[in-house]
Amino acid sequence: MNCSISAHHATPNNLVLNNQHDNFYNELRRSFQGCKQFYINVAFVSYSGLQILLDLLKEAEEQGITGKVITSTYLNFTDPKALEKLRTFSNVSLRLFIAKPNLGFHPKGYIFDYETETKVIIGSSNITQSALKSNIEWNVATQAHRDNTFITDALTEFDRTWNDAIPVTDDVLAQYSAYLKENAKTKAETSQFVLGGTVISPNSMQRDALDSLKRLRTHGETKALAIAATGSGKTYMAAFDVRAMAPKRMLFVVHREEILIDARKSFARVMGTDPSSFGILSGTQKEWDKDYLFATNLSLLNNLERFPANHFDYIVIDEAHHVSSKTYQNALAHFSPKFLLGMTATPERGDAQDIYQTFDNNIAIEIRLRDALDADLVVPFHYFGISEVGCVDYENIDLNNIDQVAKLLQTHRRVDHIVKNMNFYGYDGEQCKAVGFCINVEHARYMAEEFNKLGITACYLNSVHSREERQQAIKSLSDDNDPLQIIFTVDLFNEGVDIPAINLVLMLRPTASPIVFIQQLGRGLRKHASKTFLTVLDFIGNHNKAFLMAIALCGSRFYDKDSLKVAVKKDFVTLPGCSHIQLDPISKEQILRQIENENFNAMKYLKEEYQNFKLDIGNRIPTLMDFFVVDGAPDPLRYIKRERSYLNFLAKVETENNTLTALLANEPHDKYQRYFDLSLPIKRPHEFIILLTLLRQPTLTFEQAKFEVGRYLETVDDDTLLHAFEHINGDFFDKREKLSLPICAHHVTEQANSILQRSESFTALVNDPVVIPWLQTTLEYGLACYADSFGAESLGTPGLKLYQQYNMRDLALVANARKAHSAYRGTGVLREGNDFFFFIDLHKAEGAIEYKDKFISPSQFQWDSPSGCSSTSKQGIDIINHQEKGNRLHLFVRKFKELDKVIEPYIYIGQGDVISHEGEKPINFQLKLHNTVPYGIYDEFVTDTTVE
Repeated sequence: MNCSISAHHATPNNLVLNNQHDNFYNELRRSFQGCKQFYINVAFVSYSGLQILLDLLKEAEEQGITGKVITSTYLNFTDPKALEKLRTFSNVSLRLFIAKPNLGFHPKGYIFDYETETKVIIGSSNITQSALKSNIEWNVATQAHRDNTFITDALTEFDRTWNDAIPVTDDVLAQYSAYLKENAKTKAETSQFVLGGTVISPNSMQRDALDSLKRLRTHGETKALAIAATGSGKTYMAAFDVRAMAPKRMLFVVHREEILIDARKSFARVMGTDPSSFGILSGTQKEWDKDYLFATNLSLLNNLERFPANHFDYIVIDEAHHVSSKTYQNALAHFSPKFLLGMTATPERGDAQDIYQTFDNNIAIEIRLRDALDADLVVPFHYFGISEVGCVDYENIDLNNIDQVAKLLQTHRRVDHIVKNMNFYGYDGEQCKAVGFCINVEHARYMAEEFNKLGITACYLNSVHSREERQQAIKSLSDDNDPLQIIFTVDLFNEGVDIPAINLVLMLRPTASPIVFIQQLGRGLRKHASKTFLTVLDFIGNHNKAFLMAIALCGSRFYDKDSLKVAVKKDFVTLPGCSHIQLDPISKEQILRQIENENFNAMKYLKEEYQNFKLDIGNRIPTLMDFFVVDGAPDPLRYIKRERSYLNFLAKVETENNTLTALLANEPHDKYQRYFDLSLPIKRPHEFIILLTLLRQPTLTFEQAKFEVGRYLETVDDDTLLHAFEHINGDFFDKREKLSLPICAHHVTEQANSILQRSESFTALVNDPVVIPWLQTTLEYGLACYADSFGAESLGTPGLKLYQQYNMRDLALVANARKAHSAYRGTGVLREGNDFFFFIDLHKAEGAIEYKDKFISPSQFQWDSPSGCSSTSKQGIDIINHQEKGNRLHLFVRKFKELDKVIEPYIYIGQGDVISHEGEKPINFQLKLHNTVPYGIYDEFVTDTTVE
């Protein structure tokens, strides 16, 4: 794309797009660096976009860099709040173009003056969060000497427009604001449904859940659990499934009376009927005669005798983390529905294993916060990590001494610091609707008192306040006509409280847990007509666990030191949609240094991480399923790698637990448990499905196994299933492994008539009621993680999925290799039939051969063959001529062989084709990748994370 740029060494035009690798905001951030003056001429400025730029404007102001900004009244889009904020910058001159019926205003231009050159960016992006970060936008940037014709034309046109616009005075702003208020149309809350019964479509989460529920019922399942973030549409999902199943009678059970009416409305919209056609069973209403009944758990328990066991064909349990309670257990024991669906956003509130088993170990859907953001199920958030005020020094403070920490935080200087940043960053909406999370009740009370002294109406809430007091405070905060602006609390709002109007979250205490951090962040993410984004202000002190916010925000339970550093350095650029994360320089440097110095695999760290997680879920020993269902939970595989099984790890940290000691003394159990645990994470589900079935029955035929595997996969390949039978039979163990590893079952026949028979040692363990829950949990956890990472798609042979993690032994399994799997180790090149597998370390170990393996781009890779490979050797010929010979080249790449003394897995980046080669022993290959590596993964591979 070439504009008319004349002489004077103009730089090539650069097309600026929003994608995973880069966005228009980053281009503006780069453009501000080193500029002497800037000029912005855009049709629209929203507060959502301006807030993202506030720190750039502030830094420019501090450096004496001046700027001119023109925007307009065109289409009444520009936000008066944004104009008011721009006027607070002493270095910014602001003018407003008054659009007329016959003269619109639609430019999007940005000009930056440097020492000898000027950059001009012209395209489609206004100053809105979506234009800066996520929309499909085309912007062209070019840079040239100031006397370049194009540059002078752009500056001349800017000056002409500047002269046609008017200064934004108090009077102009007042008139414009009043006009907008008078003429504004009532905005309906974003909804995918049209009242009157017409349904447009389920959202992405709901479609996935409905497919999963349908597949479960096809295989005879009668129960399922849906785990999804608040605001992602669980109630509508249940309504869609009820509509699909069309039960004669349906029961919807909730824990809290206040959400009954909303649930009934949601069902009515999906069913296309009036809400009054559905009944309510609560403390105040008893509508027994309705076929579809919405009931509180207590009202249902008090009236169970009215309903026969088979009265309801379909039962939905909302807030299913409560199912372990006696109230729910009695109700579930009474009824025998054709299908039971549980839903929860906070499984950590209950015993995950109990919840999981209540619904027959069937998770229909699991949506984490990052998934919800990616699918646009919740509003985006703008997170600002702000370094603490100087008087808050955690250096010599024990963070477990809550009273001592609270005393440190209760200072006037810190309150002033918080209010100053609240005023600077602002919020989306007409009025501030905030929740502030404090370290203890005294801290919350202090904050409320100090804010009220400053004229900011605030209150504090804790568990001592009555239900009525809490409900009144929530009602006041949600009411635009109520003066209440902020509620301070400790953990009352971590989960279970829904206030969609919240537009500001203040994190006022040291982050001690990624789980709590995510819960607090989630309080403001539900969509609401009054906001387009949530503002989050996190005051980050110099305590030694400040890096936990990075773990919470990185969006993956499988992180390592390097990936965390890349995320922090790149400002979490892969975060979906319009969400924005920005750490101030002091906080960023501190967090990077902490990550660099922390050994995430050291026993000291693992023990502390485990104990914190244990406290987060109610101070009980976590099962593996707890780690799966809780968003922000640690990765238990690091515990398994450290001690060879989760049980062995528990024995090291729960030293006074006699049950664990007795379990470890059972040598056969210890051997099987290690074998199961060290199989995690599984890369195909067949073995674990078979073993889980063998826990219930002593033998398993090929056809039975095919049916069971079909519950998890769309199609089942016979050869892969037979390979799994042979694997469980120990056919691919070497001599050493046959002596040390357990044989779970005997493969007594061949091919389609194959039967697996449980071995004697395995049967002995299955008959031990103390042992079997441990084996079962590992299998269920492995299958849940597989479904989460791989879904139900059948991957063929070799069964590889792009960008998943693999080691060499995994490859032997997914390639259906029928030789000793222990032979698959090391690095280099492996071959199975027509498939070549290249295993590549980008950073070589000290003293290793300096191969020149590297990414040329996200779609091209440079690879050096093994040192003995020449263009005339069989291996060399087969690779050079791979397309003619029908050979496929698969690339597995890792950045480092190990981090903190733990071997790293490889990432499968797909197949590649040779486009050129040169040299001998080794041959240097240029490979064109079949799939362009996503920029987030590419960045992790190529970013230098050295901390100086």
